[in-house]
Amino acid sequence: QVQLVESGGGLVQAGGSLRLSCAASGLTFSAYGMGWFRQAPGKEREFVAAISRNNVRTYYADFVKGRFTGSKDDAKKTAYLQMNSLKPEDTDAYYCAAVRRHAYDGFATSADEYDYWGQGTQVTVSS
Repeated sequence: QVQLVESGGGLVQAGGSLRLSCAASGLTFSAYGMGWFRQAPGKEREFVAAISRNNVRTYYADFVKGRFTGSKDDAKKTAYLQMNSLKPEDTDAYYCAAVRRHAYDGFATSADEYDYWGQGTQVTVSS
């Protein structure tokens, strides 16, 4: 049974930082690219960041470029999203996801491509 469990969310002031973690089990983690998405109530889930299977390539939504950094540690079977310079508009539930990729530098930016999802962790940024 595949499980992705996010942690690290919470309440932070604008300009602050948080690091989200996504611990994976039940899958060969090194065979997967990882992604981070966010969703507000009543809105569609939107792409935030993607990390390639080999942790070499990353891709970010324009609204987080230069502020957020995604990574994965295959030895720990964990993906991370370092979030700096947080803004109130970053307030959302954040989800990690895993996508099986044959290419070592493979990743995905569309939610429809992902195979597994975590349950989400809430990030709230106060002004």
